Amino acid sequence: MKHISFLFVLLSAFFSAQKLQVVDAENGKPIANARIILSNQLLYTNEDGFAPVDENSKNFEVSASGFKKENFKNFSSVIKLEPVFKNIEEVKITSIDIKKFFTDIFKNYQKTYYDEPSVYDVVIKQKFFDNKKLHFMAISEAKLWSKTNWYNFKDGYNKRYDDIIQLQLNNVKYFKKNSADSVFYAKTNEVNHDYIGSYFFNHEVNRILQFMRTDKVKFSGTLVGEEDDDQLINFKITTSYGVKLEGSLTYHKVDKAITSYQVTYNQEDLVAEKKISTDGREYTVKGGIAIYTYEFYKKDGVYVPAVSRVENDKFTYFYKDETHVKKSMREIVYNTFAKSDNKGLDPKVDFGKSIWLNVPVKDDKESTVLLSEEEQEFINKK
Repeated sequence: MKHISFLFVLLSAFFSAQKLQVVDAENGKPIANARIILSNQLLYTNEDGFAPVDENSKNFEVSASGFKKENFKNFSSVIKLEPVFKNIEEVKITSIDIKKFFTDIFKNYQKTYYDEPSVYDVVIKQKFFDNKKLHFMAISEAKLWSKTNWYNFKDGYNKRYDDIIQLQLNNVKYFKKNSADSVFYAKTNEVNHDYIGSYFFNHEVNRILQFMRTDKVKFSGTLVGEEDDDQLINFKITTSYGVKLEGSLTYHKVDKAITSYQVTYNQEDLVAEKKISTDGREYTVKGGIAIYTYEFYKKDGVYVPAVSRVENDKFTYFYKDETHVKKSMREIVYNTFAKSDNKGLDPKVDFGKSIWLNVPVKDDKESTVLLSEEEQEFINKK
């Protein structure tokens, strides 16, 4: 089986770094994607609940969707979070006008979230699976610049992407591709309007509103739990042509801000489509599910992005006598936030091609990347 070797191996500094694990206080199971806000950076736990946190860290906050936020004065190798909203059956379920709710969020977006030029240290991760086997993974520390922190639709439609967002790859920690695992190998298409839009939550809110404006659509929203100033809201949207949406969000009722959001687009009922690959092969695709996640936190009195994640699963490709069930993920973790200017980054990624074909800028520093067991096995595999 042929492998393409990855560009960079794990830095030695990483091995000496202390790690912390976040677990469910009730059952001890690791909590993936738990957020850790330190004095000067933000981190997320990996799929096994671990994050690289220095043992001298003090006064930090740990939170995760569905769990009570906790503050810790000192480092601990194991952090236990208590489930929150766990007694929602005892809470009176309240219907809300979900269309008006999202309309208000979209209308007041620039008042709620930071909308000036800013620059972030981020970690970009992209993975592709075929028939449950990981065959492509790229992870890089990078800088991300945004002019307004929201998606400008006019600039997007006119492909003025550099006026919306700029990336600069710094430390490409891992880049490995096993093209022999699938006839449909991992390939990032030319960046387009929707791809750039997916970096920004206002693009997602606009899409939700578009779904609710379609003919014969059905939708509902319910307030199902409340903890201090945070409200847990669930929503459902069913279109007449087969796409079903089901989502959950946390809403800060005082600041009128969505602080965490996740929605699942179920496209499994759509009719299979015939397509032609870039090298001329005919195949058929059956729809699956797509999951979009966005989280924000309050930094210096303003709401700034913490993470954006796009996941696809159960998309099935039929090629001759082969069946390939595809899964993919692109995640951006915003480790730091700083106010910037209108100049952007130099050099910057060329969005006219795959970001992984851009030459990285070397910027050595302590790693914020901690692989899961599955990812480490993939990297170690000869």
